[in-house]
Amino acid sequence: MNSMLDLLVPAEQRLAALQRRGAAFLGTELAILGGAMSWVSERNLVAAISNAGGFGVIACGAMTPDLLAAEIAGTQALTQKPFGVNLITMHPALDELVQVCLRAKVGHIVFAGGIPPGPAIRAAKDGGAKVVAFAPALVLAKRFMKSGVDALVIEGSEAGGHIGPVSLTVLAQEILPHIRDVPVFVAGGIGRGETILSYLELGASGAQLGTRFAASAESIAHANFKKAFVRASARDAIPSIQLDERFAVIPVRGLVNEGTKRFLAHQAEVVQKFQSGALDKTAAQLEIEHFWAGALRRAVIDGDVENGSVMAGQSVGMVTSVQSVAEILAELKAQAVAALVARAAGP
Repeated sequence: MNSMLDLLVPAEQRLAALQRRGAAFLGTELAILGGAMSWVSERNLVAAISNAGGFGVIACGAMTPDLLAAEIAGTQALTQKPFGVNLITMHPALDELVQVCLRAKVGHIVFAGGIPPGPAIRAAKDGGAKVVAFAPALVLAKRFMKSGVDALVIEGSEAGGHIGPVSLTVLAQEILPHIRDVPVFVAGGIGRGETILSYLELGASGAQLGTRFAASAESIAHANFKKAFVRASARDAIPSIQLDERFAVIPVRGLVNEGTKRFLAHQAEVVQKFQSGALDKTAAQLEIEHFWAGALRRAVIDGDVENGSVMAGQSVGMVTSVQSVAEILAELKAQAVAALVARAAGP
């Protein structure tokens, strides 16, 4: 009968084989990306993820080109390992931001928040960068491949922050069997190594995690923000609620707090003003959208977790303590290997 030690090496080799394509694409030991989280995915966390064997990704968000250039340089001062930059496709200076990445020799550019423009994809590729895009449906995945995208991320609605309507379980079934020409990374609600293993066996090349890294020791998020993650369960992370179909609310998943409760009351007040004629529809929509202005920074940086926006995925229930990035990655790998060992050992 094989001992557990005899099964360990083959299990580690099997895990390495399953993630070989993703790791080779990223240039890393582990095929695990850090999710790009505004105010959180900055130089310290990005460098920590890359130094620990994963792939850190800077969240450019609304940064100006000069600010992004400084953030890239700051990250490069902390790590010699590969990392990427996440650019929002709607950014008014998108073309310039791409050039900032290329001048700094960033190897991977991740386009998020919409369909990446063809010229931006071509510019990134012509400059020597690999292009990653988010595919919320199979038809878009195929379209992105035709436009030259080098890898895809499929992110389910279990994720934190801005989300789509479809769960990762469904997206994986829809997309993974049909996309084989480029690596596909899964994201949304992932918090354990066994889950990563299961998606690798379904054909994924790796995984992207955000929530667990947001609460890591290296994250610059306020201690209150991390404590909120440790206390929370999966059911505490819910999407923002739209009160009236006439006024769109972009779905954002975060922890329920006083701010989310006040947002509902705020929507009701604005709708009442619209119905009374005090506000026209455009002004009413803007009042609803402006409610959360600066709210993420208030939570992440200032620590106001009652009134700020505490964006978190449903995997927040698996955050039980503040761990270092290296501990998180080692734990994920150990969980995946243990699952393979248990399977080989039999009943």
